[in-house]
Amino acid sequence: MMQDVIFLTSSAHFLRFPAFAFANNAWVVEDFGMSEFDAFEIKMRAAGMGDAPVAVFKRNYEALLRDETGMIPEDSIEPSADLPKSDALEAGDGSKLLGEVCVLKLNGGLGTGMGLQGPKSLLSVREGVNFLDLMVRQTLSLREKSGQKVRLLLMNSFSTSEDTLAHLKRYEAQGLSSADEVEMMQNMVPKIDAATLKPAEWQADPEQEWCPPGHGDLYPALVGSGWLDKLLTEGVKYAFVSNSDNLGAILDPALLAYFAESGAPFMMEVTRRTAADKKGGHLAKRKSDGRLLLREVAQCSDDDLDEFQNIDKHLYFNTNSLWLNLEKLKAQLNADKGALPLPMIKNKKTVDPRDSSSTPVFQLEIAMGSAIECFEGALAVEVPRSRFAPVKTTADLLALRSDAYEVLEDGQVRLRAERNGVPPDISLSGEYKLVDALEPLGVPSLIKCDSLKVNGLVTFEDGVVIEGDVVFENTAAECKVIAAGTYSTGSY
Repeated sequence: MMQDVIFLTSSAHFLRFPAFAFANNAWVVEDFGMSEFDAFEIKMRAAGMGDAPVAVFKRNYEALLRDETGMIPEDSIEPSADLPKSDALEAGDGSKLLGEVCVLKLNGGLGTGMGLQGPKSLLSVREGVNFLDLMVRQTLSLREKSGQKVRLLLMNSFSTSEDTLAHLKRYEAQGLSSADEVEMMQNMVPKIDAATLKPAEWQADPEQEWCPPGHGDLYPALVGSGWLDKLLTEGVKYAFVSNSDNLGAILDPALLAYFAESGAPFMMEVTRRTAADKKGGHLAKRKSDGRLLLREVAQCSDDDLDEFQNIDKHLYFNTNSLWLNLEKLKAQLNADKGALPLPMIKNKKTVDPRDSSSTPVFQLEIAMGSAIECFEGALAVEVPRSRFAPVKTTADLLALRSDAYEVLEDGQVRLRAERNGVPPDISLSGEYKLVDALEPLGVPSLIKCDSLKVNGLVTFEDGVVIEGDVVFENTAAECKVIAAGTYSTGSY
């Protein structure tokens, strides 16, 4: 027997649908005139998602139904050039503004790609010090130097919240331990069955029916969590946003002053592209209206891929470090009815990413940096490579743990001056995909290394120095020990 039920949504409007019927040991819903999106909204509301993420997902889902690809053709853009350089900016004393800024770190990622079971921010950088510790050190150092309350806010996911807050208990005395003080929760959205365009189902592991909506979730999360209004009420006018795994992204008072004095609503930090990041999103200018935009590789057709990766044409790489004027962000959100019109990115996956035979799905994502095209007067500024030190792979981690980088007492991590802003290019064979494999590998000196390739099982003794372009090969099953000494350009 079917009965009517009423779903009360957080926006205080009512959705009326026939109830679920129990048949064949399962609750089922028949086709009774629901709109294409209603099943998604019911699922999201049941999982605790509020108005803002539902509205954004609905917008993206409708774009999917219209068969929008989110593609940005090469012939519709032109390269961005001659951007202001951060080390040549003329700005006032940004230290006076530190009480008006929030450092917002995107901390929703697990390090599963490197074999971790917890937040990547708990990954050790130096002995006894992880990413999260360094973020706290940076915040406390700014507070001490300025005498102002510089706020640290972490956008956690349901996967990272518990472990992150547990680690932060050691900073209770500094007011950086409780969720009310430091946490903004990331939303989650349903995966879409590619064949039916309905919510994907996977009874073997229902958690696989959900996915993160991309870093662009920052904007609905700020609204839906109440943090945007809370920050503005507390007199916080600006936010500096960056990835938690980019240890070079620190709050620079000079950049804060420049951004504040510009009156711009939005500013993106970019740096020169190298071969190591040619697949990352690049900055460009739209021919039709002259606005800056960000193009990700998922928005590039196969025909345009060579031009996308042309680092001599498209010079600037998005570091995913952004500056937001919170008052102007709120005004723009109001103008856009609560959801910035960010380009939808459609990713083709399987519902269980570990099972290629599982149901094909679409995951709809939005990129945080793509908001640059939503704001009139948005800026981009070229920053030195030292402000971009992400850790995406074990090769990145090996470089970061080496003497090519230095870790300062105030929590800053940066390339040493001798590197001239260019990190060593490191390639490790499949044996080193997981973090645990780096421990027996060891950490050689890389301060004078241009490139390092390791193929096969190798162990570096203490005192190994790599200079120039060096390759270590081992085809044997037994580990090859590299004795202490200097290894210059060549194969060993």
